[in-house]
Amino acid sequence: MDLDLYWNNRFLSQGMIWGQSPSKTVYNAIEIFKSFQVKTVLVPGSGYGRNTKALSFSFQVDGIEISHEAVKLAKDWDPHSNFICGSVLNEPIDGKQYDAIYCYDLLHLFLFEDRIRLIQNCSKRLKPSGIMFFTCFSDEDPHNGVGRMVEEGTFEYVEGKIAHFFTESDLIDHFRWGTLVDIGSTKEILTYNDKSTKEYILRFIIVRKT
Repeated sequence: MDLDLYWNNRFLSQGMIWGQSPSKTVYNAIEIFKSFQVKTVLVPGSGYGRNTKALSFSFQVDGIEISHEAVKLAKDWDPHSNFICGSVLNEPIDGKQYDAIYCYDLLHLFLFEDRIRLIQNCSKRLKPSGIMFFTCFSDEDPHNGVGRMVEEGTFEYVEGKIAHFFTESDLIDHFRWGTLVDIGSTKEILTYNDKSTKEYILRFIIVRKT
């Protein structure tokens, strides 16, 4: 699947797909980041700014987003954050580093090699002792196992779209290069812009760069 085309078409046709309210995990991240005296935050896969807007009240925020249609929406919705159109799978070239990274529901969208590349690129963006807060699909979610398995724990749950469902040990292993601060599960409820809802189970992990 051409991800640029997919997300551009989706944001163009559906706008603010998941409504205006941020994920509740943002508020957990804010408290964690404040406890580590964070000033600057990078948000990979920032979409139309649903989560960056809450973060930008407390921190200087940059968002990276592959869809230029989403970036257009984000600049209107969250004028306090800075948005960059690009892919987090590409090596960072500007040398800019951040105190923290908040990455919501992006990691599970890739196969293993790209998941590792994404994490490595994020690590390069972190200052020494920086903090990462990632969320991803949990293997405890009832959608786990739906569709064709393309890798261990990864399924094509709709045609052309994959998702990886993380066990706790699998998630820890992805971030073994850092110091584990916290890990857990949470129930997430998405409210779409047509007011329909979807409930699913996430894992989150908080890691400090060492």
